[in-house]
Amino acid sequence: MFLKPALKIALLPLALVGGNAIAAQSTSNPGPRALELLVATLKDRLEIADLVALTKWDSAMPIQDGDRESQVIDSAQQTAAKFGINKDDIKELLAAQIEANKLVQYGLHAAWFTAGEAPDTLRPDLKGQIRPQLDDLQARLLEQYVRFSPYRTHPDCSVWLKQARTKLASDPLHDVALVRATGELCIRNKP
Repeated sequence: MFLKPALKIALLPLALVGGNAIAAQSTSNPGPRALELLVATLKDRLEIADLVALTKWDSAMPIQDGDRESQVIDSAQQTAAKFGINKDDIKELLAAQIEANKLVQYGLHAAWFTAGEAPDTLRPDLKGQIRPQLDDLQARLLEQYVRFSPYRTHPDCSVWLKQARTKLASDPLHDVALVRATGELCIRNKP
């Protein structure tokens, strides 16, 4: 979704509520409902990557930020016990989100480099506006991950995941990033 960032900032609260409201309407069993809510939150997080990409473009900051990535993962792992989640699972989940977000950022930077410029839109502040939104999303993501976790090994998990992603499809870049963000959600039982 290549909305102008000013529009994204204005619409983000609606998107966060709206995306989950659509997923919450599901009448299927709790596995898919829990997954749909989780995938909607992951998509919300990916849409913020557009804003991060803009701020990094303007400031010439590198997309790769190992220190910040470690902080995000460490923070989530410290919170894992509160939610009763295995620290390794949280590390894997957050690492996938970070990689998916970087995928979006690299894709956008490549498009802007080719065009010779980024969109001429309002730029939010990375530390003051964007990171607090990401922190809020992370708390919701962990809660939803806990609800979904019992279904990770269900034989239909991959089917549910594909359906949830298909409902939220937007554009090729964000769709591929969503595949990356959800890549380790389902665990296949070994034959």
